[in-house]
Amino acid sequence: MSKLHVQALHVHPVKSVAGTAPDEVIVEPWGLSGDRRWALVDTEGTVITQRRHPQMALAAARPVPGGRISVTAPGMTELVVEVPEPGPLEPVVLFGKKVETVVAASAAADWFSAYLGEPVRLVHLDDPAVRRPVDPDYALPGETVSLADGYPLLITTLASLDALNSLIAQGDHPEEGPLPMNRFRPNVVVSGAEAWAEDGWQRIAIGDAVFRGARECGRCVVTTTDQGTAQRGKEPLKTLAKHRRIGRSLAFGRLLVPVRLGTVRVGDEVRVLE
Repeated sequence: MSKLHVQALHVHPVKSVAGTAPDEVIVEPWGLSGDRRWALVDTEGTVITQRRHPQMALAAARPVPGGRISVTAPGMTELVVEVPEPGPLEPVVLFGKKVETVVAASAAADWFSAYLGEPVRLVHLDDPAVRRPVDPDYALPGETVSLADGYPLLITTLASLDALNSLIAQGDHPEEGPLPMNRFRPNVVVSGAEAWAEDGWQRIAIGDAVFRGARECGRCVVTTTDQGTAQRGKEPLKTLAKHRRIGRSLAFGRLLVPVRLGTVRVGDEVRVLE
């Protein structure tokens, strides 16, 4: 059996915006360090994503010293955003549930509003340790998550992407394939596995960190958005609906929760413990 290794790591500082691919990153209880600690909200306080604004794919955020982030987008001047000072908490709505955040400086609101063409604000999750629990249907006591969709990390494998692309090539929209991995916005990409092996991973170790597999990752319309053009198609959802329906989910990848913290690096061996 070939060994499994980390092929890539991805951190997305702002939810639904392009991120970075570090060579190593610290694992925190609620996810990779710096991942999805910021989000955009509309005038009603609802978090917005590529589901509503596919052009968010073309914006990018990267960490800069001091905990700040730098944001860029087509036609916009680069902006550095400071972590907000402790202050009044602003409840926002993420998938129907309230999460308390801190609002970033007005310059960030102006910048993103100009780019998206509607009034929005940038908010920061100041304390992930207490603000948002993992879905109680799949969580253990005390587990929390950042502003990710629902779980601290998403892991995918190159073999599963190859298998999916083979199915797309045989399907109704072959012209849309092959799809790149960035359609799925994972945190950890693994090489050396067999296709769909991650479905059965109950407990894995990467470097000195250990994770439990919570459940499959159900996919949404964001996966149909070309992350380089913001154009939408039909795939991979059409193919996932035919071949990868697990319960109510159109599944690709596995959602993880850290159980032992540490640092993960590109090239690390991935060990399946259960």
